[in-house]
Amino acid sequence: MGPDVIVVGAGFAGCVTARILADAGAQVLILERRNHIGGNAYDWLDENGVMRHEYGPHIFHTNSEKAIDFLSRFTEWYDYEHKVLGYIEGKLVPIPFNLHSIEMLFPKEKAEHLKEVLINVYGMGNKIPILELRKSDDPMIQELAEYIFEHVFKYYTMKQWGYTAEEIDPAVTGRVPVSISYDDRYFQDRFQKMPKGGFTKLFENMLEHENIMVQLETEAMNHIHINTDTGLVQYKGARFTKPIIYTGLVDQLLDYVNGDLPYRSLEFNVRTEYGEVQPVTTVNYPTPANEHLYTRITEYKHMMENPPQERSTVAVELPYAYDRNAAKGNVPYYPVFTDESKKSYQAYVDLLKDIPNVYLLGRLAEYKYYNMDAIVEAAINFSYQFLEKK
Repeated sequence: MGPDVIVVGAGFAGCVTARILADAGAQVLILERRNHIGGNAYDWLDENGVMRHEYGPHIFHTNSEKAIDFLSRFTEWYDYEHKVLGYIEGKLVPIPFNLHSIEMLFPKEKAEHLKEVLINVYGMGNKIPILELRKSDDPMIQELAEYIFEHVFKYYTMKQWGYTAEEIDPAVTGRVPVSISYDDRYFQDRFQKMPKGGFTKLFENMLEHENIMVQLETEAMNHIHINTDTGLVQYKGARFTKPIIYTGLVDQLLDYVNGDLPYRSLEFNVRTEYGEVQPVTTVNYPTPANEHLYTRITEYKHMMENPPQERSTVAVELPYAYDRNAAKGNVPYYPVFTDESKKSYQAYVDLLKDIPNVYLLGRLAEYKYYNMDAIVEAAINFSYQFLEKK
């Protein structure tokens, strides 16, 4: 009879949806092009005894009870609060930039004055996007804003995104605001934990269901074809009218008829070290590319509940423009948000408007910058709305 639903992609969007639909009685087939489940959250215990995150560090943090309750069905948790330092003028200072950062980088008298002005204007505990801080009329705040912009945002943004901070969507720089506080944690969410056994184990538990079948190393586009002129959807050469929930690249889904959408990719130079390399999990390098080509270095064992002492696994992260045909930079990580790219994405969505059985879900398919908790909640909401319609 075949599956009731095809899900393309075994990351958070696809797996959460598959589990909810399977619990409701649907026979779900997941098609995954990689040789593993978990999407970019895939992790594994390497030869150093370190839980390595293959596609860069993933930290679960949220205020969403819905996301916590759902994922807690498939894992236990341990506490972990992420801290990031930035290499600024030869010093390692807290990121997001905060009151401690000011104390470390400016002479004492000036630091006290800057902190007083910030607290008076914006209020203790608030978070201010750098682009908003730069608009201040106060000369002291203007001076500080330009310093922070130059040493924290300017070059990091250029390396990470290939655009200046002014060219990219303000929501991107707004993700790492200036914090008017002494809280050195990277996130302030109420729930900050990591899954015991790792993310991959969480996914394995989620997909352990008699109604779910997973096919790895399967390029879905070799089997699914969409004719946007006629509205015909085919699976393995036959007409397919059942739902397809697609979490991959929307331009790939439609055979790049309007050209490639822009994404950013990453590559990781991974090495074994001994002892402890850096004081926190991640150190950012918001320096010009001629000083450091990379954007950050991650030492994974800082994220573990019981890390090994003798050996360590370190990953140096280098950004690339995504190119599906390149030897490096061929994994899409982040949509590039510009006015032009948003229009290009919408043109693809418009081609699908008359095809009722194809649904787009997830960071790549929806061209959105989802955090993990946000896509879990979005997939939960999508799944129950989907079931209500059936």
